Amino acid sequence: KTTVVKLLLGVVRPSAGRVRLFGRDPGELAVRQRRSAMLQVGKVPETLTVREHVELFASYYPRPLPVAETLHRAGLDRLADRRFGELSGGERQRTLYALALVGNPELMFLDEPTAGMDVEARRALWAEIRRAVDEGRSVVLTTHDLEEADALAERVVVLHQGRVLADGAPAAIKGQAALRRVRCRTALADADLAALAGVRRVSRDAGHVELLVGDAEPVVRALLARDPQLADLEVRSAGLEEAFLAITGAPTDDIHAAA
Repeated sequence: KTTVVKLLLGVVRPSAGRVRLFGRDPGELAVRQRRSAMLQVGKVPETLTVREHVELFASYYPRPLPVAETLHRAGLDRLADRRFGELSGGERQRTLYALALVGNPELMFLDEPTAGMDVEARRALWAEIRRAVDEGRSVVLTTHDLEEADALAERVVVLHQGRVLADGAPAAIKGQAALRRVRCRTALADADLAALAGVRRVSRDAGHVELLVGDAEPVVRALLARDPQLADLEVRSAGLEEAFLAITGAPTDDIHAAA
């Protein structure tokens, strides 16, 4: 995914074939002024304040957003006069998002944008990314967080060891696996649970057991028959993570999604 993004940004040249963005070479000034990027490998001077960075990046574009609006949308109002080097990891991420937004781009590349953020900050940035899309911008999001891809993406491309393993809407990809999650409290041992027909995986979390199954109803009936004290039963569709594991058979850590 890193190589793909670098090619689309014009940072590296292809060894074969062509790369086009807006029908033109990605390195052209006219193209660079229409897109922006928030990269994990990106670095900015730590001695400048947040506001100074946003003002500087705004000067690179012909029709930037107002600096005050950009700071507000990135949740940086109270941090505007703080030096970048004094920020926490999550605050730095919000600043880098502001730098990607201030140019008023048509296309945004966001590489692991919520890395280092707490839950509240992550949800706030998700909402801002949705707002950017609603405004007509295109967003290419690369992430290891499959919950994030599921929450934000209209289209997901799964890359594994240099190959495209899945390409489609999140619902379509999850539908390929046709899996369900059964979560409950039970006295049954893991070996007994794994032996139930249709159970693909057994895991435990905070006193609950979670089963990944193909057909939920027979499994639920078997659980109730074997454990009259079964409690906190919940059945829901599997997420992207389970779908990818079922489709690829790969560990989750080896899967990267581009949305």
